[in-house]
Amino acid sequence: MEPTLNMFYGISIIVAAIAFLFAAYLYVWVKRQSQENKRITEVAQLIREGANTFMKREYKILGVFALVIAVLIVVFLPTPIWSKGAEIWKNIAMAVSYICGTVLSAIAGKLGLVVASLSNGRSAEAAKKGIKPAFLIGFRGGSVMGLLVVGCAVLGVSAVLLVVKEASILLGFSFGASSLALFAKAGGGIFTKTADVAADLTGKVELGIAEDDPRNPAVIADNVGDNVGDVAGMGADLFDSNVAAMTSALVIAQTLTGGVVEHLNVMMVLCYAALGLLASILGIATARITKNGTPTKALNSSTYVTSALFLAFTAGATALFGFSWHIWACSATGLIVGVVIGLATDYFTDDSKPIVKKCAGASKSGPAFTILSGFSYGFLSALPAMIGIAVSALVSYKICGTEALIAEYGANYPLFGISMAAVGMLSIVAMIISNDAYGPIVDNARGLAEMGDLGEETIRVADELDSAGNTVKAVTKGFSIGAAGLTVISLLGTFMSEANAAGANIAGFDIMNPTVFFGILIGAAIPAVFSAMLILAVDKNAQKMVKEIHRQFDTIPGLKEGKADAKPDYDKCIDVATTGSLRDLIPAGLVAILATVGVGFIGGPAAVGGFLLGNIVSGLLLSLFMSNAGGLWDNSKKYVEAGNEGGKGSEAHKAAVIGDTVGDPFKDTAGPSINTQITVVSLVASLLSAIFVQFNIFG
Repeated sequence: MEPTLNMFYGISIIVAAIAFLFAAYLYVWVKRQSQENKRITEVAQLIREGANTFMKREYKILGVFALVIAVLIVVFLPTPIWSKGAEIWKNIAMAVSYICGTVLSAIAGKLGLVVASLSNGRSAEAAKKGIKPAFLIGFRGGSVMGLLVVGCAVLGVSAVLLVVKEASILLGFSFGASSLALFAKAGGGIFTKTADVAADLTGKVELGIAEDDPRNPAVIADNVGDNVGDVAGMGADLFDSNVAAMTSALVIAQTLTGGVVEHLNVMMVLCYAALGLLASILGIATARITKNGTPTKALNSSTYVTSALFLAFTAGATALFGFSWHIWACSATGLIVGVVIGLATDYFTDDSKPIVKKCAGASKSGPAFTILSGFSYGFLSALPAMIGIAVSALVSYKICGTEALIAEYGANYPLFGISMAAVGMLSIVAMIISNDAYGPIVDNARGLAEMGDLGEETIRVADELDSAGNTVKAVTKGFSIGAAGLTVISLLGTFMSEANAAGANIAGFDIMNPTVFFGILIGAAIPAVFSAMLILAVDKNAQKMVKEIHRQFDTIPGLKEGKADAKPDYDKCIDVATTGSLRDLIPAGLVAILATVGVGFIGGPAAVGGFLLGNIVSGLLLSLFMSNAGGLWDNSKKYVEAGNEGGKGSEAHKAAVIGDTVGDPFKDTAGPSINTQITVVSLVASLLSAIFVQFNIFG
């Protein structure tokens, strides 16, 4: 069949529409499930109101930031408007594209928040009937978000390319998505872990009360945090990852054709992305817990089904439309490596596996040993993923790096192979988001089950769902970080292409070149500084909330004893978390962006190339370590709470809770924010490449 670009625009729009319709069906299905417990309805309403208040204030701040950036883009990008031969329409198109990316990213986060706040109480009440109905509500609630986020990404990228016919303008769209995701993930992460750490330390460790005891003033803020951090922030984050992977592949594909959009390479990117969404729709539709199954097995099996469908669909499309089998092999490599990374992460974070049990056992000797074992296993867990990313990039490069292919398509063809490996790894991102969003929904459900006095058996079922959520969240974070690694490697190629188009003449980056090495050292330090700023923000704000919790327990008569007329001031704790997170969400992201700009003006394109290399390697390592160590500590705590190593109230339990509070900002604030930071600085480098070529000190 002779394919045309319009055909694939049509396929993308149709598949996105199917995703939206299926998401609407799942939303209605979740909404129809019963929620009769008055206490649960009341608390769910408090969570929803607190989350909406935070999001409204956060988006006001980010809206101002986005408008400032849009004005700067009109003036400077892709070339300064005063430059000779500048095409002002491109600057305007880039700014409009940036705003569209920002708006869609914000919508992705908001939609996730709506459906999560709808699902949590219903999942809690369904847990009274057993694990199967509660699982299905949690998973389908998460799936609404997965389908909408990826549908928006596929539709948005296709629409921008359809209108402007130039892939480089998509860099603005991707930058809009990634910059909002960076700040949304940072702000939501600071909020959620401020509340979580404070609630755990004062409740479990100091007072020995249950995790979601309604006497604790921070308990509602903790549940609000699950929504604004793990749902809304994560939705924006994975929207950004998907858009960035498609953008880098499309930019490189267009450079291979001398700027022509109507080409098989461009069509292939759109086709594979749409087929990935279609495979996810079918995988979500078939997800079930079997008779003797567990939530973890159900979530993993649906991922395997989706992966197999994607490989089959893309193989069929490749044969039908005459696409390159070399590129199909690259996409398949990326997807398979992503699944392997997920399995390795599962081994280090699943409480049925030996690593979690060893960390829980170490807790019997005190919190120092909990921390030491978690740190050690966290670093070990990064190795399989780093090897997987390296192998995927190397294999893809070699597959597309033959002399014949380079002679036919150009020197950038191996980089196109790497970018398509990232597209392959993120092809099932709708399923990944569904699994990830399931986690905070059932986490909230567990808290609501306790606050609604649904009984120990219901809480046990909710705990099992929550434990699976922690494991799968760690797996999906590993998956998304791995995909980010491949994406930013291809974005490095995009930077080279854009810089060379501006006259840089870069063939590669020689690490013995002092300018390149200067950039490597600075770039490697930025993820550590970025992480430190976010974790310090959690530390500072959590201390303030601990003081507020102590104040309420000391001044509200009967609160500590649980008297019926003693009501905690939940709103005050929500305000502490909101104010602190909004104050601290901008600085860390600005440091990363300004460091990129500074290195570019000092050392030029060569230094920026080194900066990106250092940032990628350091960022991936730290991100994987923190995400996995945090998941390991969290499930070690849950393993002890299930009655092992002394159970609740034991010294091992107190040590495990302390490990969990260290891991909280690791896995839910700094760790998953780093991959967005890497993407942002890579896009900033590509967008400003022409300016760095013209204006630098030592380049």
